[in-house]
Amino acid sequence: MQKIVTHLWYPEKAEEAAAFYASLIPNSSVDSVTDLPVDSPSGPAGSVQVVDFTLGGVKFQAINAGPLDPFNHSISLIINCDTQEEIDRLWDGLAQGGEHEECGWLKDKYGVSWQIVPSILDDMMKDKDEARAKRVSEAMLGMKKLDIAGLKQAFEGNLVAR
Repeated sequence: MQKIVTHLWYPEKAEEAAAFYASLIPNSSVDSVTDLPVDSPSGPAGSVQVVDFTLGGVKFQAINAGPLDPFNHSISLIINCDTQEEIDRLWDGLAQGGEHEECGWLKDKYGVSWQIVPSILDDMMKDKDEARAKRVSEAMLGMKKLDIAGLKQAFEGNLVAR
């Protein structure tokens, strides 16, 4: 059993959101949907759903319990990607009906913030050569969807095509 599980509160459509994410991310599934059998502050018995799901092998839980606090940027889900094709597929899929944001961030149609990031970015930004790390950081800040080739060009000191 996974000791720490991220819990997401959706005003509605938690099961739909979990199924949407599972359709895009390999090794993912909607594991169970349970209607709360008692009245709660969020609604009468049967109106509140708890959704257990797995994304990329990691367990999550969601509740479909009406508006409380909207999702915001104070928490986001990061997906590390090995290829540009993976970045493109996940970016395009998760952004359907949502918003493209800066620096590899997007907000999906349910309001959840995601960061679609090349796996190599962390190493480039932590490079001991501060000039290389700075160039990569500046290139990343100028992008919406992150571009591995552009980040590599910046890392090597070449101009970044925009």
